[in-house]
Amino acid sequence: MGMRKRVTSSSPCLLFLFFFFSLVLLGYPSLGHPNYKDALVKSILFFQGQRSGRLPSGQQITWRSNSGLSDGSLAHVDLTGGYYDAGDNVKFNFPMAYTTTMLSWGTLEYGKRMGPEIKNAQAAIRWATDYFIKCATATPNTLYVGVGDPTTDHKCWERPEDMDTARTVYSVSASKPGSDVAGETAAALAAASMVFRKVDPKYSRLLLATAKKVMQFAMQYKGAYSDSLDSAVCPFYCSYSGYKDELLWGAAWLWRATNDASYLNFLQTLGANDATDIFSWDNKLAGARVLLARRTLVDNDKRFESFKQQAEDFMCRIIPNSPSTSTSYTQGGLMFKLAESNLQYVTSITFLLSTYAKYMSASKYTFNCGNVRVSSSTLRNLAKQQVDYILGENPLKMSYMVGFGANFPKRIHHRGSSIPSKASHPQAFGCDNGFQSFFYTSNPNPNTLTGAIVGGPNQNDGFPDDRTDYSHSEPATYINAAIVGPLAYLAGSYSS
Repeated sequence: MGMRKRVTSSSPCLLFLFFFFSLVLLGYPSLGHPNYKDALVKSILFFQGQRSGRLPSGQQITWRSNSGLSDGSLAHVDLTGGYYDAGDNVKFNFPMAYTTTMLSWGTLEYGKRMGPEIKNAQAAIRWATDYFIKCATATPNTLYVGVGDPTTDHKCWERPEDMDTARTVYSVSASKPGSDVAGETAAALAAASMVFRKVDPKYSRLLLATAKKVMQFAMQYKGAYSDSLDSAVCPFYCSYSGYKDELLWGAAWLWRATNDASYLNFLQTLGANDATDIFSWDNKLAGARVLLARRTLVDNDKRFESFKQQAEDFMCRIIPNSPSTSTSYTQGGLMFKLAESNLQYVTSITFLLSTYAKYMSASKYTFNCGNVRVSSSTLRNLAKQQVDYILGENPLKMSYMVGFGANFPKRIHHRGSSIPSKASHPQAFGCDNGFQSFFYTSNPNPNTLTGAIVGGPNQNDGFPDDRTDYSHSEPATYINAAIVGPLAYLAGSYSS
């Protein structure tokens, strides 16, 4: 039998201090709450790792270098900049625009809680909107909607800096309409115009003028971009929900940015009334309804009562103890919508929970789901539970944000992160060269994509941390964009 260590009277204090400071180092500044401020910083920093184009001198994710510097040249236009959507090297404007709208909405609602991070949020938004302005103005009556052949790109495992695949340019026009991608682009530009209204009025006016032009295009030439572009966007980012939701979303954002009654008249006659229990880069109905319900809850404008009722119908489909819920939860408490990249739905819906709660608080409003009374605290508590799960309060004690906490995904499905950087390996890796050495290996990624939130665990709260399992291990801009707002709220509510 081994000798027990003798505990002196001061040892409990020392042990507590050791435990407390360990929590701080692991991302838990006070007992019971993750370090939301640290998570907020990292959630925004992630976007620097997704940048395409010529990187600025202040680039903090230093293993990335310039890429895509000839983007647009095949169409004789400049389409450099913007973001790669996820772990590949393609610029898909449809999810990129949703990413930008959500970053902008989060900044508008929670910017005062961001502290110094608001400048980084604005920089992340501007990296996208500078690109969208090019896409919308380079050629008359044309909206460019993507760069890079996705089929060819997905056959390669190479750094964006080494891309040697075709940088095919895709666009929509009067004869090849894309109301969905145009409506979302207009929403992004309009929302961003409000972000920059005070800090850069000239840029704000340019964004809004461009948003109006793109929204007019979306309304005038109706059609789904999936039908116009086919394999260039499907099955990757098909517009499965159709385009009415983007027309509603775009008009809602133009209405908020301009107070122009023509947008209100348009969205009230659109007939986008389908019930929904999802919110994502594809389906914007719930987001548009929450945005429009603000007019009733905050401004007491009864013209938006129907949107408030639809927003509450959505909430009742999400809340776990609601009689009309249609949302599953894992045993560990995570909202579970779809098996592929489930956290994209969790972060987007969590944003709506947080933001509708904010609107409800403004008027001390409550509503019922059957016999269940719902207050702003009901929604905020559920939102916090989802954020906490993502940050490590789950059965595996796994943070699904890379670089946050002690235990996080090390083998994410991301080309740039998984291949040695140009600084450490200046020679190019060809299209096929990355697979055997860097894709199929069980070694951790050499480059940490700080702040990236991956697709997340399965319905049993399991997570294999396997690079080849893109459904669970791939990060994406739209997963992160939606959590920035809730993190800012929580960072301002639970100080470290």
